[in-house]
Amino acid sequence: MVRLAVSAIALSATLSACQDKAGGEAAGRDQIRTVGSSTVYPFATAVAEQFVNANPGMKSPIIESTGTGGGMKLFCAGVGAQFPDIENASRRIKKSEFDDCAKNGVKEIIEIQIGVDGLAFAESKKGPGMKLTPEIVYKALAANPFGKGANTAQTWKDVDASLPAIPISVFGPPSTSGTRDSLAELILEKGCQSDPAMKALKDSNEDQYKAACTKVREDGKYVDSGENDNLIVQKLAANPNAVGIFGYSFLEENRDSLNDIPLNGVEATYDNVATGKYPGARPLYIYVKKAHIQAIPGLKAFLETFAGAWAPGGMLAKRGMVAATEAVRTANAEVVKSLTVLNGADLK
Repeated sequence: MVRLAVSAIALSATLSACQDKAGGEAAGRDQIRTVGSSTVYPFATAVAEQFVNANPGMKSPIIESTGTGGGMKLFCAGVGAQFPDIENASRRIKKSEFDDCAKNGVKEIIEIQIGVDGLAFAESKKGPGMKLTPEIVYKALAANPFGKGANTAQTWKDVDASLPAIPISVFGPPSTSGTRDSLAELILEKGCQSDPAMKALKDSNEDQYKAACTKVREDGKYVDSGENDNLIVQKLAANPNAVGIFGYSFLEENRDSLNDIPLNGVEATYDNVATGKYPGARPLYIYVKKAHIQAIPGLKAFLETFAGAWAPGGMLAKRGMVAATEAVRTANAEVVKSLTVLNGADLK
């Protein structure tokens, strides 16, 4: 408790010093600052709106869409007014990121699962009616399928005879995005492991395994479309034969112009994502610096607003987020209440 109080006092002093140096209140930090996932971004902005409405006089939090990986670098850079308070993440924090945080003095991190999302595959309403599996996606997108040389597949039919002979064209997230990490973990690795030799390689040489199983081809078949998922939606409208990869909420918001592409015959529906039946289901998180809780006005109340919005039928569900199970919601509501710190022992 004493150490936490000292941290809060030190951070308050940093905030005051920053404000005095810049000359005026506008230069100080009287706003919550959040960085990270483009998938979590619309949910964080919705919570920010509700937070401001419920707390007259509070400034609206600054929400930046930097991608999960890019946001982690900003979040872990240090404690103080110049560093973000919250990291939005469409995957769990990595052990390497947790260690980087600690090296930079960010030693008390609160992990809160806010809900569930699906890594959706979609096509235009005018699309060919694709049906995919993790193995097919891997064979189409891997730079070096099964470690046997550069990917030469040009059409979907080259990958699987059941698919149409149309050029492989996939618009997806960049390497800084948690959505890209989810693509690697949930889809590409699963497809790669259809070869028993790749499973064995994971145990014997993880670097070679990662290169073979998660590296995406760079010959134009996969197009990095940045952190703006709405741009992918627009590109699918202009390219009826293309495939788009993004968070489930963007599919849900654009059902009028897009068709879901089933994975393993399972559609990306709310129930399939919530129960984990859908192969692309993944948890969504926010990470918070405990040292900032007392120093940044409204930060604790902002977390409480999140917790009050994530139930089934709640505000976030209406925005397209899938609610976590009751047990997960209860556990994370307790984290918000008690500000329990992540110990990082089980991180990968």
